[in-house]
Amino acid sequence: MIYKLHGTPGSLYTAKARSYLIKQGLDFENRSVGEARFRAEIVPQIGRWIMPVLEGSDGSLIQDGSNIIQTLEAQGEGRWETFPDTPRHRVIGQIFELFGGEGLLRPAMHYRWNFDDINQPFLQRDFIATLAPGATREDGEAVYANASRRMRAAMASFGVGEASIPAVEAAYEQFLDLFEAHLEHSPYLLGGRPTIGDYGLIGPLYAHLARDTYPADLMKRRAYRVWRWVERMNAPDLDSGDYGSPPPQLFADDGVPQSLIDLLRFVAEDYLPDISAQVGFARQWLEARPDLEAGTNGLARPGDRVLGKVGFDWRGTPIEVAVMPYRLFLLQKVQDAAGGPGEAEIQALLQATGLSSLLTLKTQRRVERQGHVEVWGEPLEGPR
Repeated sequence: MIYKLHGTPGSLYTAKARSYLIKQGLDFENRSVGEARFRAEIVPQIGRWIMPVLEGSDGSLIQDGSNIIQTLEAQGEGRWETFPDTPRHRVIGQIFELFGGEGLLRPAMHYRWNFDDINQPFLQRDFIATLAPGATREDGEAVYANASRRMRAAMASFGVGEASIPAVEAAYEQFLDLFEAHLEHSPYLLGGRPTIGDYGLIGPLYAHLARDTYPADLMKRRAYRVWRWVERMNAPDLDSGDYGSPPPQLFADDGVPQSLIDLLRFVAEDYLPDISAQVGFARQWLEARPDLEAGTNGLARPGDRVLGKVGFDWRGTPIEVAVMPYRLFLLQKVQDAAGGPGEAEIQALLQATGLSSLLTLKTQRRVERQGHVEVWGEPLEGPR
C-alpha cells in the first residue's frame, strides 16, 4: 500500500502521524491540505475540514493520528512494535500519547503565537505555502490572517492568557529539563525504539516547539538531547549512534528508571487537574442529556468538537479551557491499557507517581469514533 498523508508541516497532529510513517518505513507522500483536491474530495468524505488524513492507494481514508497508528499497527504494516506488551510500559505509552497531544498544547500554542517579532516572518510564509499554495500575495496574507485569528482564539481556549503565561513557561522548562535528563541514557522514551508515547510527544515538540523560530532556539540551547530526539523521530532509521546504536529493545523487565518516574510525576502535577476538570464537566453535560442518542455527539453539528468550557486552578492560577471529548477518547486508551495483565504492577506505578486517578476518571458513556468524528456510545451500566 502506498499512502498520501494530507496535512501541513507545522501541524501538531500531522507530525504525530508523519513520524510514525517515517519510522516504520512505510511508503507515503506528504500532501498539503491547501490543495484543491483535499477540499473538493477528501473533506466531504471526512465530514469536516481537519487534519491529518491518511489516504490509501485503494482510496481508503483514516482521520486522526491516533487512529492512523492503531489501524496500521493492527494491519501489521510497521517494522517495530509500537504498543508495548508489558504492563507498565503499555500504560506509560498511552499516558504519554494523551499528555503529548493534549497536555503540551499550552506551551505549543504559547510559544507559537506570543512571540510575533521573532516567529511571525517564518509562520506567515509557512502557513501561506501550505494552506494557499500558488496564491497571490494579497490572498496569501488574508489566508494567514484568518488562520492566525483562529489559532490565537484556540490558544485562549487551552488556558493560555496573560495571567497563566509565567506558569506555562516555567512548566515547559521543567518538562524540557526532565525529558533531557531521561534521554541521557536512552534514545527513546522506553528504550531502544519509539513507542506510542514517543509519537504522542513528537506532535507538539516537533511541529511547534522545535520548528517555530523562538521555541526552536530555546530547545537547542536548553535541551540538546530533546532536540536530537526530535530529529531522531523524523529519521527513517533508529538514528541512535550517539547511544552506541543499541538494539530496538525496550527497557528490560518492564523497567521504569527514576528519570521516567520523575516525568510521570510531572504529568500528574501538570495535566491531572486539566483532565479531571474535563471529565467532571462531561459528566454533568451528559447528566443533563439522559436521552442523548448513541452514535451522536449531542452538538449542533456532527463535526463540532467542544462541549463547553470549564475552569480550574492550574499551578496556582485560575484558567478556563475548552472541553473536548477527544481528550476523553485518549484517556480511555490509558484505562483500557491498564485493564490487561499486570494490574497490580500498574496500580503500584500510578500510586507512586500520583496518577492513580487516571483510572477512575470516567463518564457515563464512552467516547467512540464513527465516520471520522467523535460520538457518545450507549450508556454504561452501573455507577461511573
